[in-house]
Amino acid sequence: MTINQVSCDIFCKVVDNFGDIGVCWRLARQLANEQAIAVRLWVDDLPSFSRLCQEVEVTAEQQQCRGVEVRYWGQSFPKVQPAKLVIEAFACKLPEPYVVAMAAQSPEPVWINLEYLSAEDWVEGCHKLPSPHMFLPLTKYFFFPGFTDKTGSLLLEHDLLVQRDAFQNDVEKQKTFWRSIGMEMPPIETLNVSLFGYENDALPGLLDAWVFGAHSVICLVPEGRILPQLGEYFAEASPNACKTFTRGNLQVRVLPFIEQEQYDKLLWACDVNFVRGEDSFVRAQWAGKLFVWQIYPQHDAVHLKKLDAFLGIYTDELNGSAKLAVIQFFNAWNMGSDAGEAWQAFMTARGEVEDHAKNWARQHAGNNLALNLLDFSREIGRMRALEIEGR
Repeated sequence: MTINQVSCDIFCKVVDNFGDIGVCWRLARQLANEQAIAVRLWVDDLPSFSRLCQEVEVTAEQQQCRGVEVRYWGQSFPKVQPAKLVIEAFACKLPEPYVVAMAAQSPEPVWINLEYLSAEDWVEGCHKLPSPHMFLPLTKYFFFPGFTDKTGSLLLEHDLLVQRDAFQNDVEKQKTFWRSIGMEMPPIETLNVSLFGYENDALPGLLDAWVFGAHSVICLVPEGRILPQLGEYFAEASPNACKTFTRGNLQVRVLPFIEQEQYDKLLWACDVNFVRGEDSFVRAQWAGKLFVWQIYPQHDAVHLKKLDAFLGIYTDELNGSAKLAVIQFFNAWNMGSDAGEAWQAFMTARGEVEDHAKNWARQHAGNNLALNLLDFSREIGRMRALEIEGR
């Protein structure tokens, strides 16, 4: 089958406000706008989605947004013909009527469970594994994003790094961005930081390090779960968007929650980016800047094993002191310990880690999750066509 013959349904349940829908929205737009695929994105939480895309009508059952058909996934699922490619994002469990309709098609759709991103060793062995349905003539395939050629790789638009380089090499574009968030571009000696995170006991120690540090720091904080802690630190009951707090050498500015394209520019404009979950984690890597990842917390500290797996890959080419500085600061931030001392070592290694971040982005830009997913779906489609011919 050719690209233009492919249709795709992506199913997303919003679990962590923005992470799941952030990934699905990027994938949907990339398939629709770069690969000319008819994409339906089924979402169970349109208000959260509308924070990422202001065009979304939160009460609409069906609408078009940026080349993608957006459908509300409610309790009663409409009767529709399944697409040829069905993506079940993060094991969200498809509606039963839709699964039954899939089984009635010949050939049946290619059904892929898009898993969470992980650097753990076992991912390579599970990538593309089939999972036959218990009762119906359907097979679901696991597709894992990852950091090696034996995984599905990372989401990356075809021109993202070109856009990034154009922005970072153009002072006027940077000034325009800073003005769009209500500020003039800071002096070159100022350290610009973006802070997007979950609640974190390590925050006060980090803020202290900035307040009493030797250099000026501007910290830009998109609205989110970390705001109450900021309010407590600055004795502010409601640290809402556009408020600015100053103490010592630190200035903190709270930003309204911004759309994905603007968030990319925020990452490109800052020297250090604190990110969380999966979507902002990947975007920070494409920014080619220093970043610190706060992994989504799980019971029994399982998430720390995933963090260690990533750090093992990410720091492999760093020398001893820089490698140790990155690992210690990531761990301090994720374990809720005082991050102030670890921050100082992280900044000491800044030059080498910055170079590494740029190289890391270049090394991983040659592989693309959306294209790999399409290639795999075509491979499954060809196998099924041959099976049908041989019957």
